Amino acid sequence: MNMKERMAANLPYKAWMDGLAEDRNECRKKIYKFNNMSPDQEEESLKYLKEEILGKAGSGFFIIEKPFHCDYGYNIEIGDNFFANYNFVVLDVGKVKIGNNVQIAPNVGLYTAGHPVHPDSRNSGYEYGIDITIGDNVWLGGGVIVLPGVTIGDNAVIGAGAVVTKDIPANAIAAGNPAKVIRYITEEDRDYYYKDRKFDVDDYSEPLKLI
Repeated sequence: MNMKERMAANLPYKAWMDGLAEDRNECRKKIYKFNNMSPDQEEESLKYLKEEILGKAGSGFFIIEKPFHCDYGYNIEIGDNFFANYNFVVLDVGKVKIGNNVQIAPNVGLYTAGHPVHPDSRNSGYEYGIDITIGDNVWLGGGVIVLPGVTIGDNAVIGAGAVVTKDIPANAIAAGNPAKVIRYITEEDRDYYYKDRKFDVDDYSEPLKLI
């Protein structure tokens, strides 16, 4: 296997060999173009993002606010109805797979990349990337960091500032550093929009209909 194939297989690899440096440089050019498009070019910039940068992007509502940064782009797969706020950073050395109806708050980082702990191994130049998977209907709060190899289950909510080092099960609310499950989402949660504040409208449990 060459280094590009090793990276794709989640094996140790050297990031400057076998075309990887060139791929990252090409991605930087595309990201620069995307991040510097005018707000008046929103439709054009999102089309460029979906067609020229990301490996896969879904349909429906789809927004990534600028600035956005990633290493390769082609290792990122995103489902339908996606929103990411400012300063979304994806180190997509490994695959990053994101499901449908996912919401990302500002300053969130998805980091598949890592380095060996021992300094001798680390100084050899080898690094690694291990895939991250995020399920459907997940909400990542502001400043969340997701580390290599993590899977976040469907419907999970990750509290602001959490550092997710291990898998989070479906329907869980997790927070902290390292992130731990606080509780699970229940049917009763449907009626509240924030802590003990109940909805004062009737259509809050209906899926958003986009025109």
